[in-house]
Amino acid sequence: MIRLTFIAILLSTSLLADTLNVVPGSKLESIKVALNLARAGDVIQIAPGLYQEGQIIVDKAVTLLGIQYPIIDGSNESEIITVKANGVTIRGLQIQNVGTSYTEDRAGIKLDGVSDCVIQDNRLYNCFFGIYLKRSNDTRIINNEIIGEARFEMSSGNAIHLWYCKNISIVGNTVSHHRDGIYLEFVDESFISGNTSTNNLRYGLHFMFSDRDEYTHNVFKANGAGAAVMFSRDIIMRNNLFENNWGTASYALLLKEIYDGEITSNTFKTNTVGIYAESVNRLLIKNNDFKANGWALKIMGSCMDNKFTANNFYTNTFDLTTSGKSDYNTYTGNYWSEYTGYDLDKNGYGDVPYRPVKMFSYLVANVDASIILLRSLFIDILNFAEKVTPVFIPEGLVDPNPLMKPRP
Repeated sequence: MIRLTFIAILLSTSLLADTLNVVPGSKLESIKVALNLARAGDVIQIAPGLYQEGQIIVDKAVTLLGIQYPIIDGSNESEIITVKANGVTIRGLQIQNVGTSYTEDRAGIKLDGVSDCVIQDNRLYNCFFGIYLKRSNDTRIINNEIIGEARFEMSSGNAIHLWYCKNISIVGNTVSHHRDGIYLEFVDESFISGNTSTNNLRYGLHFMFSDRDEYTHNVFKANGAGAAVMFSRDIIMRNNLFENNWGTASYALLLKEIYDGEITSNTFKTNTVGIYAESVNRLLIKNNDFKANGWALKIMGSCMDNKFTANNFYTNTFDLTTSGKSDYNTYTGNYWSEYTGYDLDKNGYGDVPYRPVKMFSYLVANVDASIILLRSLFIDILNFAEKVTPVFIPEGLVDPNPLMKPRP
């Protein structure tokens, strides 16, 4: 009896749901008016055209559905859509021209204290912040295009910005020309996959104080730095491409105070630094490709109990450098393109251990200006002498089982 009553309530609710059509030049030509008329469960279908409306408050569980990407223009004066109800879907809109503010985090779409929402297949252009979630949970951000016009960090926001959120899926979005492409602060148990983040001023992806998150199959290309993961634990970083994140203070992946995670099957190509790690503990770094980077790895002396295995290091200027006189990490079974040892027993591993830290890389890490000596005969002699009789480089920093051929 209870089940039949519940089904009857659902059916009556669906029958009561309505579709409101917003059309320029008609009796219902305003999105705000349509929202005032709508009830929970209704669909507000927005016809093609230009709607110069800002500060649109969605306080009911409705669907905003654009037909052929109607343009909602904030005229550079205000936030455009603010969601204050659970269960809202926003799909198929072109949202543009959010005004820059130094006192408010204005966004094209902002979710404030809500859950179970879907933001999908939208275009957001020239927005201060693109999509902004604040204390919101169980929401999907899917296949949106977010392109800004950021020139300076201080006067720009992030394409996708999450603060104090949980269980968020960020999938298949294209973000560029913002301060950060994707920003997470105090965001737990979330999933970031299949996004392309390029040409952002600071980071393609920025994590802070966020635990048990996973990001996979993303592209971070030509940003100020590829990704920064800081003050977090249990982060899975898998199958991402970090490419051409290049500059005097740029990294493909910056790690600071990270614990108990894994970095597997990623590609680091033509970056200033592939991975920079500081106070990082108990990470598994496995099956990654490092190709044509300035430094493949910069592992500071504060890093402990990390395992580097089955990685390929191809034609990097420096494969590895460290700032410490001791090293408490494990390097084993990696391929190093500069390894010149032999394999008499034909087991696929070199019979001679490999020391991946060159004396010159240690010198550059401590005296930046010494980089001008790169490729000189003096440096070749210096590297050879340190290889024969290690003095400055940690004696235990060695791969005892270097691969003879790259891992497939």
